[in-house]
Formats: sequence, structure tokens, C-alpha cells
Amino acid sequence: MTIVTFIGAGSTVFAKNLAGDILQREALKGATIRLMDIDPGRLEESEIVVSKMAKTLGGHATVETYTDRRRALTGADFVICCFQVGGYEPCTVTDFEVPKKFGLRQTIADTLGIGGIMRGLRTVPVLWDICEDMLAVCPHAIMLQYVNPMAINTWAIGAKYPQIRQVGLCHSVQGTAEELARDLGIPIGEIRYHCAGINHMAYYTRFEQRLPDGTYKDLYPELKRGYAEGRLPRFSNHSDRCPNKVRYEMMMRLGYFVTESSEHFAEYVPYFIKKDRPDLIERFGIPLDEYPKRCVEQVERWQAQAQKYREAETVEVKPSHEYASEIINSVVTGSPSVIYGNIPNRGYIPQLPEGAAVEVPVLVDGNGLQPTVRTGIPPQLIALMRTNVNVQELTVAALMEENPEHIYHAAMLDPHTGSELDLDQIWELTHELLAAHGEWLPEWARPERRKSA
Repeated sequence: MTIVTFIGAGSTVFAKNLAGDILQREALKGATIRLMDIDPGRLEESEIVVSKMAKTLGGHATVETYTDRRRALTGADFVICCFQVGGYEPCTVTDFEVPKKFGLRQTIADTLGIGGIMRGLRTVPVLWDICEDMLAVCPHAIMLQYVNPMAINTWAIGAKYPQIRQVGLCHSVQGTAEELARDLGIPIGEIRYHCAGINHMAYYTRFEQRLPDGTYKDLYPELKRGYAEGRLPRFSNHSDRCPNKVRYEMMMRLGYFVTESSEHFAEYVPYFIKKDRPDLIERFGIPLDEYPKRCVEQVERWQAQAQKYREAETVEVKPSHEYASEIINSVVTGSPSVIYGNIPNRGYIPQLPEGAAVEVPVLVDGNGLQPTVRTGIPPQLIALMRTNVNVQELTVAALMEENPEHIYHAAMLDPHTGSELDLDQIWELTHELLAAHGEWLPEWARPERRKSA
């Protein structure tokens, strides 16, 4: 019997999608799905949804709920992490509102930048605690980690708990491939690509179409021609608010298309969000404060949907394009698959630092996770990745060494923050954010603790 434990199962929409994918797999219809969350109300909602999905699919799955994390992990084969430490309120709001006082605007703030640094500081200690529990009660389980900041988390887990089998999962590689296929009007089944880099900044080094004669056609000329002539992008993603111009513009400058969305990518580089250049915001359609808007909208949608789930006898199950069920199925059945995962670098991308979280193709079968090596990535792409890796590395160093000075160093080296603020402003902003987050941070990172030490 396969046991899959969800940590953060109160993220009901995400748990619904992942559990639904798992229960649609023939080999996993009888799995035990353990839902764990610290919020009993949200946990109950998730139990209702997942139980009704299992009933809809006609399987024999067992659905269990826990508020005790170690009990939920005992004997688990797979551990899916999908939580947000500090929630939308107060922590996400803090990550946006305090920087605004300094004139620093963000779009998503969950991966890099000053918001990503703060999220890493409050998230990694919780993931480390989960690793401790796993070593005690399910040491051979595979952690499927969906928590942001993905790269910081993956790097930090690998640095402190290298014995934990883990992979950080995101949908940007497969999602963007589908988006580009739509822009080109080509079925995704005809697309072949090679991709590698770091989470939210991986690039398609090859993007091709399989032709009827079995040969492959390079699609980059068509992508570049379509954008230059104003025919692309077709704005298939959040078309009313977020045209994909940032990524297409970067493709024209670098030669390759990046995997993460334009709203994310705009805050990873110093080129697009500038307080004295509103014309750039307008020209590239950059949705400032986008993540808080999404959080509010998601809560409203869920409140409207939750009662319907309670009253319904069954719950419709639609497949998602997340990798979790594919990994679990391949490990359980031995049927091989290839996914794109975030793994601590052990020479998988020799051009990037050892231990850094890299996103590469990973073969999955009965032996588990087997990352592949990607060499020869164009130097301009590696150089841009390194600007993000610097911030990740210093944040992980702060956590590993319990050294608060490295938090300020990470903020100083962030591309967007450094392009907008001077050193005094960066130091003051970082101090104010650390003070505002207070108890959500480890004690060594809290300014008041350092003053009294």
C-alpha cells in the first residue's frame, strides 16, 4: 500500500489537484492519502474534497487527516509539501507593503528579491523540521517539494540534510512549453525541447517541432519573427493583465526563451520595474502587486466553491500538469518517466556552483530520482542565472551559519533591489522587514534579539 502524506493540506485547491492526479493513476487508486495541516477548518475542507474525489473515481483510497505532523509522516512513502509559512496575512502583505515605503515595487515576491529572501528565512526552518521528522519516521520517503522560494529551499535542504531524497517541483517548464505551442498554433505533442537552468530561470536551449518525415524543425526563428512582426505573443496567459512581452523581449536580447512567466521574471532582473519609468510598466504590461491580488481572488473563489463541494455527492476530477503523480507512479510501478525537477547541484550543471538548486531533466523509475547532466549552456544565460544564484547562496549561508549579516548581503546583491535603492536604503528596508516579521523568523534573525545579545 502506497502512503502519500500532504504537509500543508489546508491549501485545498492545490491538494485537490495533486490528490486528484494521484487517484486517477490505476496503480494508486488504493493509496492512503494522509492530509496534515495546522488549521483544523481548512483540513476538514480538504478531507471533504479529497474523499469525494476518491468516491467519484470509484477507487479504494483511504483518506486520513492529521494535525500532528510526525504521526502523519510515520511510514510514508512520499511527502508532498505545499504550505506557506505566515500565510497571505500577515507575511505576504508585509513583504509587499514595507518595500513600497521605500519605493520598491514587486509583482510576486515569493522567489527572489527582498520578498523571496524573507519567505526563505521563515520557510526553510520549517522544512528542516520536516526533514528531522522524516529521518525519524520515514527515512526512505521521497519529498516532493512545492513550496517557494523553491531554489532557496532545495539548496538549504540539500546543504543540511543531504540524505533526504528530495525534488523541488514547479510547473513552469511544461506550462511554458504548452504556452509557446499555443502561440505558434502547433499541438504540444509535436514539440520537443531541451531545458536547463535554475527554478524560474531555466531556458529552452532547444525548442523544435517534429515534422511528418521524422525530422525536427527549429522553432526559434518563428518565435523571433512572430514577436518582431507583432504577431506574438497571443497573450494566452492572464491576457487582461499580463501580456508576455517581458519574456519575448528577453528572448530577443539573449536568444533563448525563459521558462517562468513575465510577471515573475520582471522582478528577477533590473530592466523592467523602475519607479521613475512608468512607461516601462505600461509598455511591458507588468502587473505590480500581482500576488496579493491573486491571493484575495483565490480566497473569494474558494469561499464560493467550498459550499458547493460540501453539498455535492461527488467532485469532478480533472488532470493537472503537475509532476507529483507521475513521479509517484514511476517509483511504485517501475515505469520510467522524465520530469523537470529542482535538485542540489552535484555536477548536473557544471557551470553553476556545487550544491545550488538546479532545474534539469530527471529520470524517474523504481530506483527513484536520477538527475541528468546539462553542459554547454550559453554563457549569457549562465551569467544571468548567477545574479539570482548569488542571492540564493547568501540566504542559504545566513540560514546555515545563523548569520544575520548575510541577509543584508543577499538584499544588497538582489538585481531589482540594487537597481532601485542605495545601500543605506537597502539596510534600512531589510532591518524593517526583519523587525516586522518578528516571531515568524528564527530567533537569530530578529533585530530585537540581536540587540539584547
